[in-house]
Amino acid sequence: MILASDLPKLSRVEKLKLMELLWTDLASSADGLESPEWHRSEVLDAEKRYLAGEEQPVDWNVAKEQLRSGRR
Repeated sequence: MILASDLPKLSRVEKLKLMELLWTDLASSADGLESPEWHRSEVLDAEKRYLAGEEQPVDWNVAKEQLRSGRR
């Protein structure tokens, strides 16, 4: 088993391979995973704002930067 204390010892390639293994495993059993109701509500609210012209799409790289800097 890999512990959090082991992560700094892994190379970037090893970390990416581990993430891929985890994602594949999680995705294979995703049928029992449901998004919480608040997530559905947020998506629907965003869609309403977009359709009303109150919200515009944001480039993914711009969105990541905004999230990282705490802006929205």
